[in-house]
Amino acid sequence: MTSIHPGQRVAVLADAQNLYHSAQSLHSQNIDYAALLSKAVQDRILTRAIAYVIRADSPEEETFFEALSDIGFETKIKDIKTFQDGTKKADWDVGMSLDAVTLADHVDTVVLCTGDGDFSRLVSHLRHEGVRVEVMAFDSSTAEELKDAADTFIDLGDRTETFLL
Repeated sequence: MTSIHPGQRVAVLADAQNLYHSAQSLHSQNIDYAALLSKAVQDRILTRAIAYVIRADSPEEETFFEALSDIGFETKIKDIKTFQDGTKKADWDVGMSLDAVTLADHVDTVVLCTGDGDFSRLVSHLRHEGVRVEVMAFDSSTAEELKDAADTFIDLGDRTETFLL
């Protein structure tokens, strides 16, 4: 495991849906994305910050998307899909994974802001390629295999006064 140093190039990939639902279900609050980005970068060189969001036609979502951009995140937006039986689905697992693999040649560290265990195989792959992987999420809603696969796990629940609004 490599240590953190000021010369590291960092990419921050934030799964906004996962973070939102975890923060709401655990604390009935929202994520402070400025604090999240600041902690993820930790005085290193930010190469790219991407927030993966879902458009669900909520009145406040455009304001949220603009706020993410103002903070320094590039937003990637996917529309929610409604199926004939009424179920809805939208996730960014494949898109986040492809971006992480693509960015791996250009960064030293990838910070994944998600608790989704589906990313554990991605983390193992990135580490095999020599990329440091840090995961930031809430411990109680993060898959054990994801925490085990990462170089470092940062529990947002340990500092709710910092990471929640």
